[in-house]
Amino acid sequence: MVFKNKKDKFATLLEKIATNLQESANYFAEFKLDTIEDTEIFAAKMKEYESIGDNYVHEIITELNNSFITPIEREDILALSMIMDDVLDGMEDTAALFHMYNIIHADDYMYKFVEAIVKCVDEIELCIGLIFSKKLPDVRPHAIKIKDYESKCDDVLRESIKHLFTVESDPIRLIKLKEIYENLELITDSCQGVANTLESIVMKNA
Repeated sequence: MVFKNKKDKFATLLEKIATNLQESANYFAEFKLDTIEDTEIFAAKMKEYESIGDNYVHEIITELNNSFITPIEREDILALSMIMDDVLDGMEDTAALFHMYNIIHADDYMYKFVEAIVKCVDEIELCIGLIFSKKLPDVRPHAIKIKDYESKCDDVLRESIKHLFTVESDPIRLIKLKEIYENLELITDSCQGVANTLESIVMKNA
């Protein structure tokens, strides 16, 4: 596969998706919830990031439909853009749950999930740059890190739910928190999906 010296339009768009994803993850991690009003601000801002991501994916699809030659297989470009968008969709969905359920305090388990998500997204952003700068062999170590973070979150999910059923006496609150834990873990599953897609691209093009 030949990579052009001039930055390809698909590389530029995928980098924009990755950058928006990283900015979204940092906001998701750093925003402080203290009041019910904060949950509305939080959810609205994450929706903005999600809309930006959707627009970039739409641009990718439009360019794919109008392009005869692509730097990597068009199916891989589409898959990579879609699975990165799934990560952002997961964060937006979770922010909406905080607002819908009036959850204003994150617990230690939530912080563990969010820390892993930010680390995964940082690795994803690095990998997108490597894919389009002829450094394909360097992608795999970052993909492995993403999978390791996701695996640790499987353990966090089990621990969080076990703890929840031990200490929470309010069944409604239990249901709310359990859904948030599960959504956070699903975000890391999507990050692993990105890692798998990246490894597939490396195998095809290395």
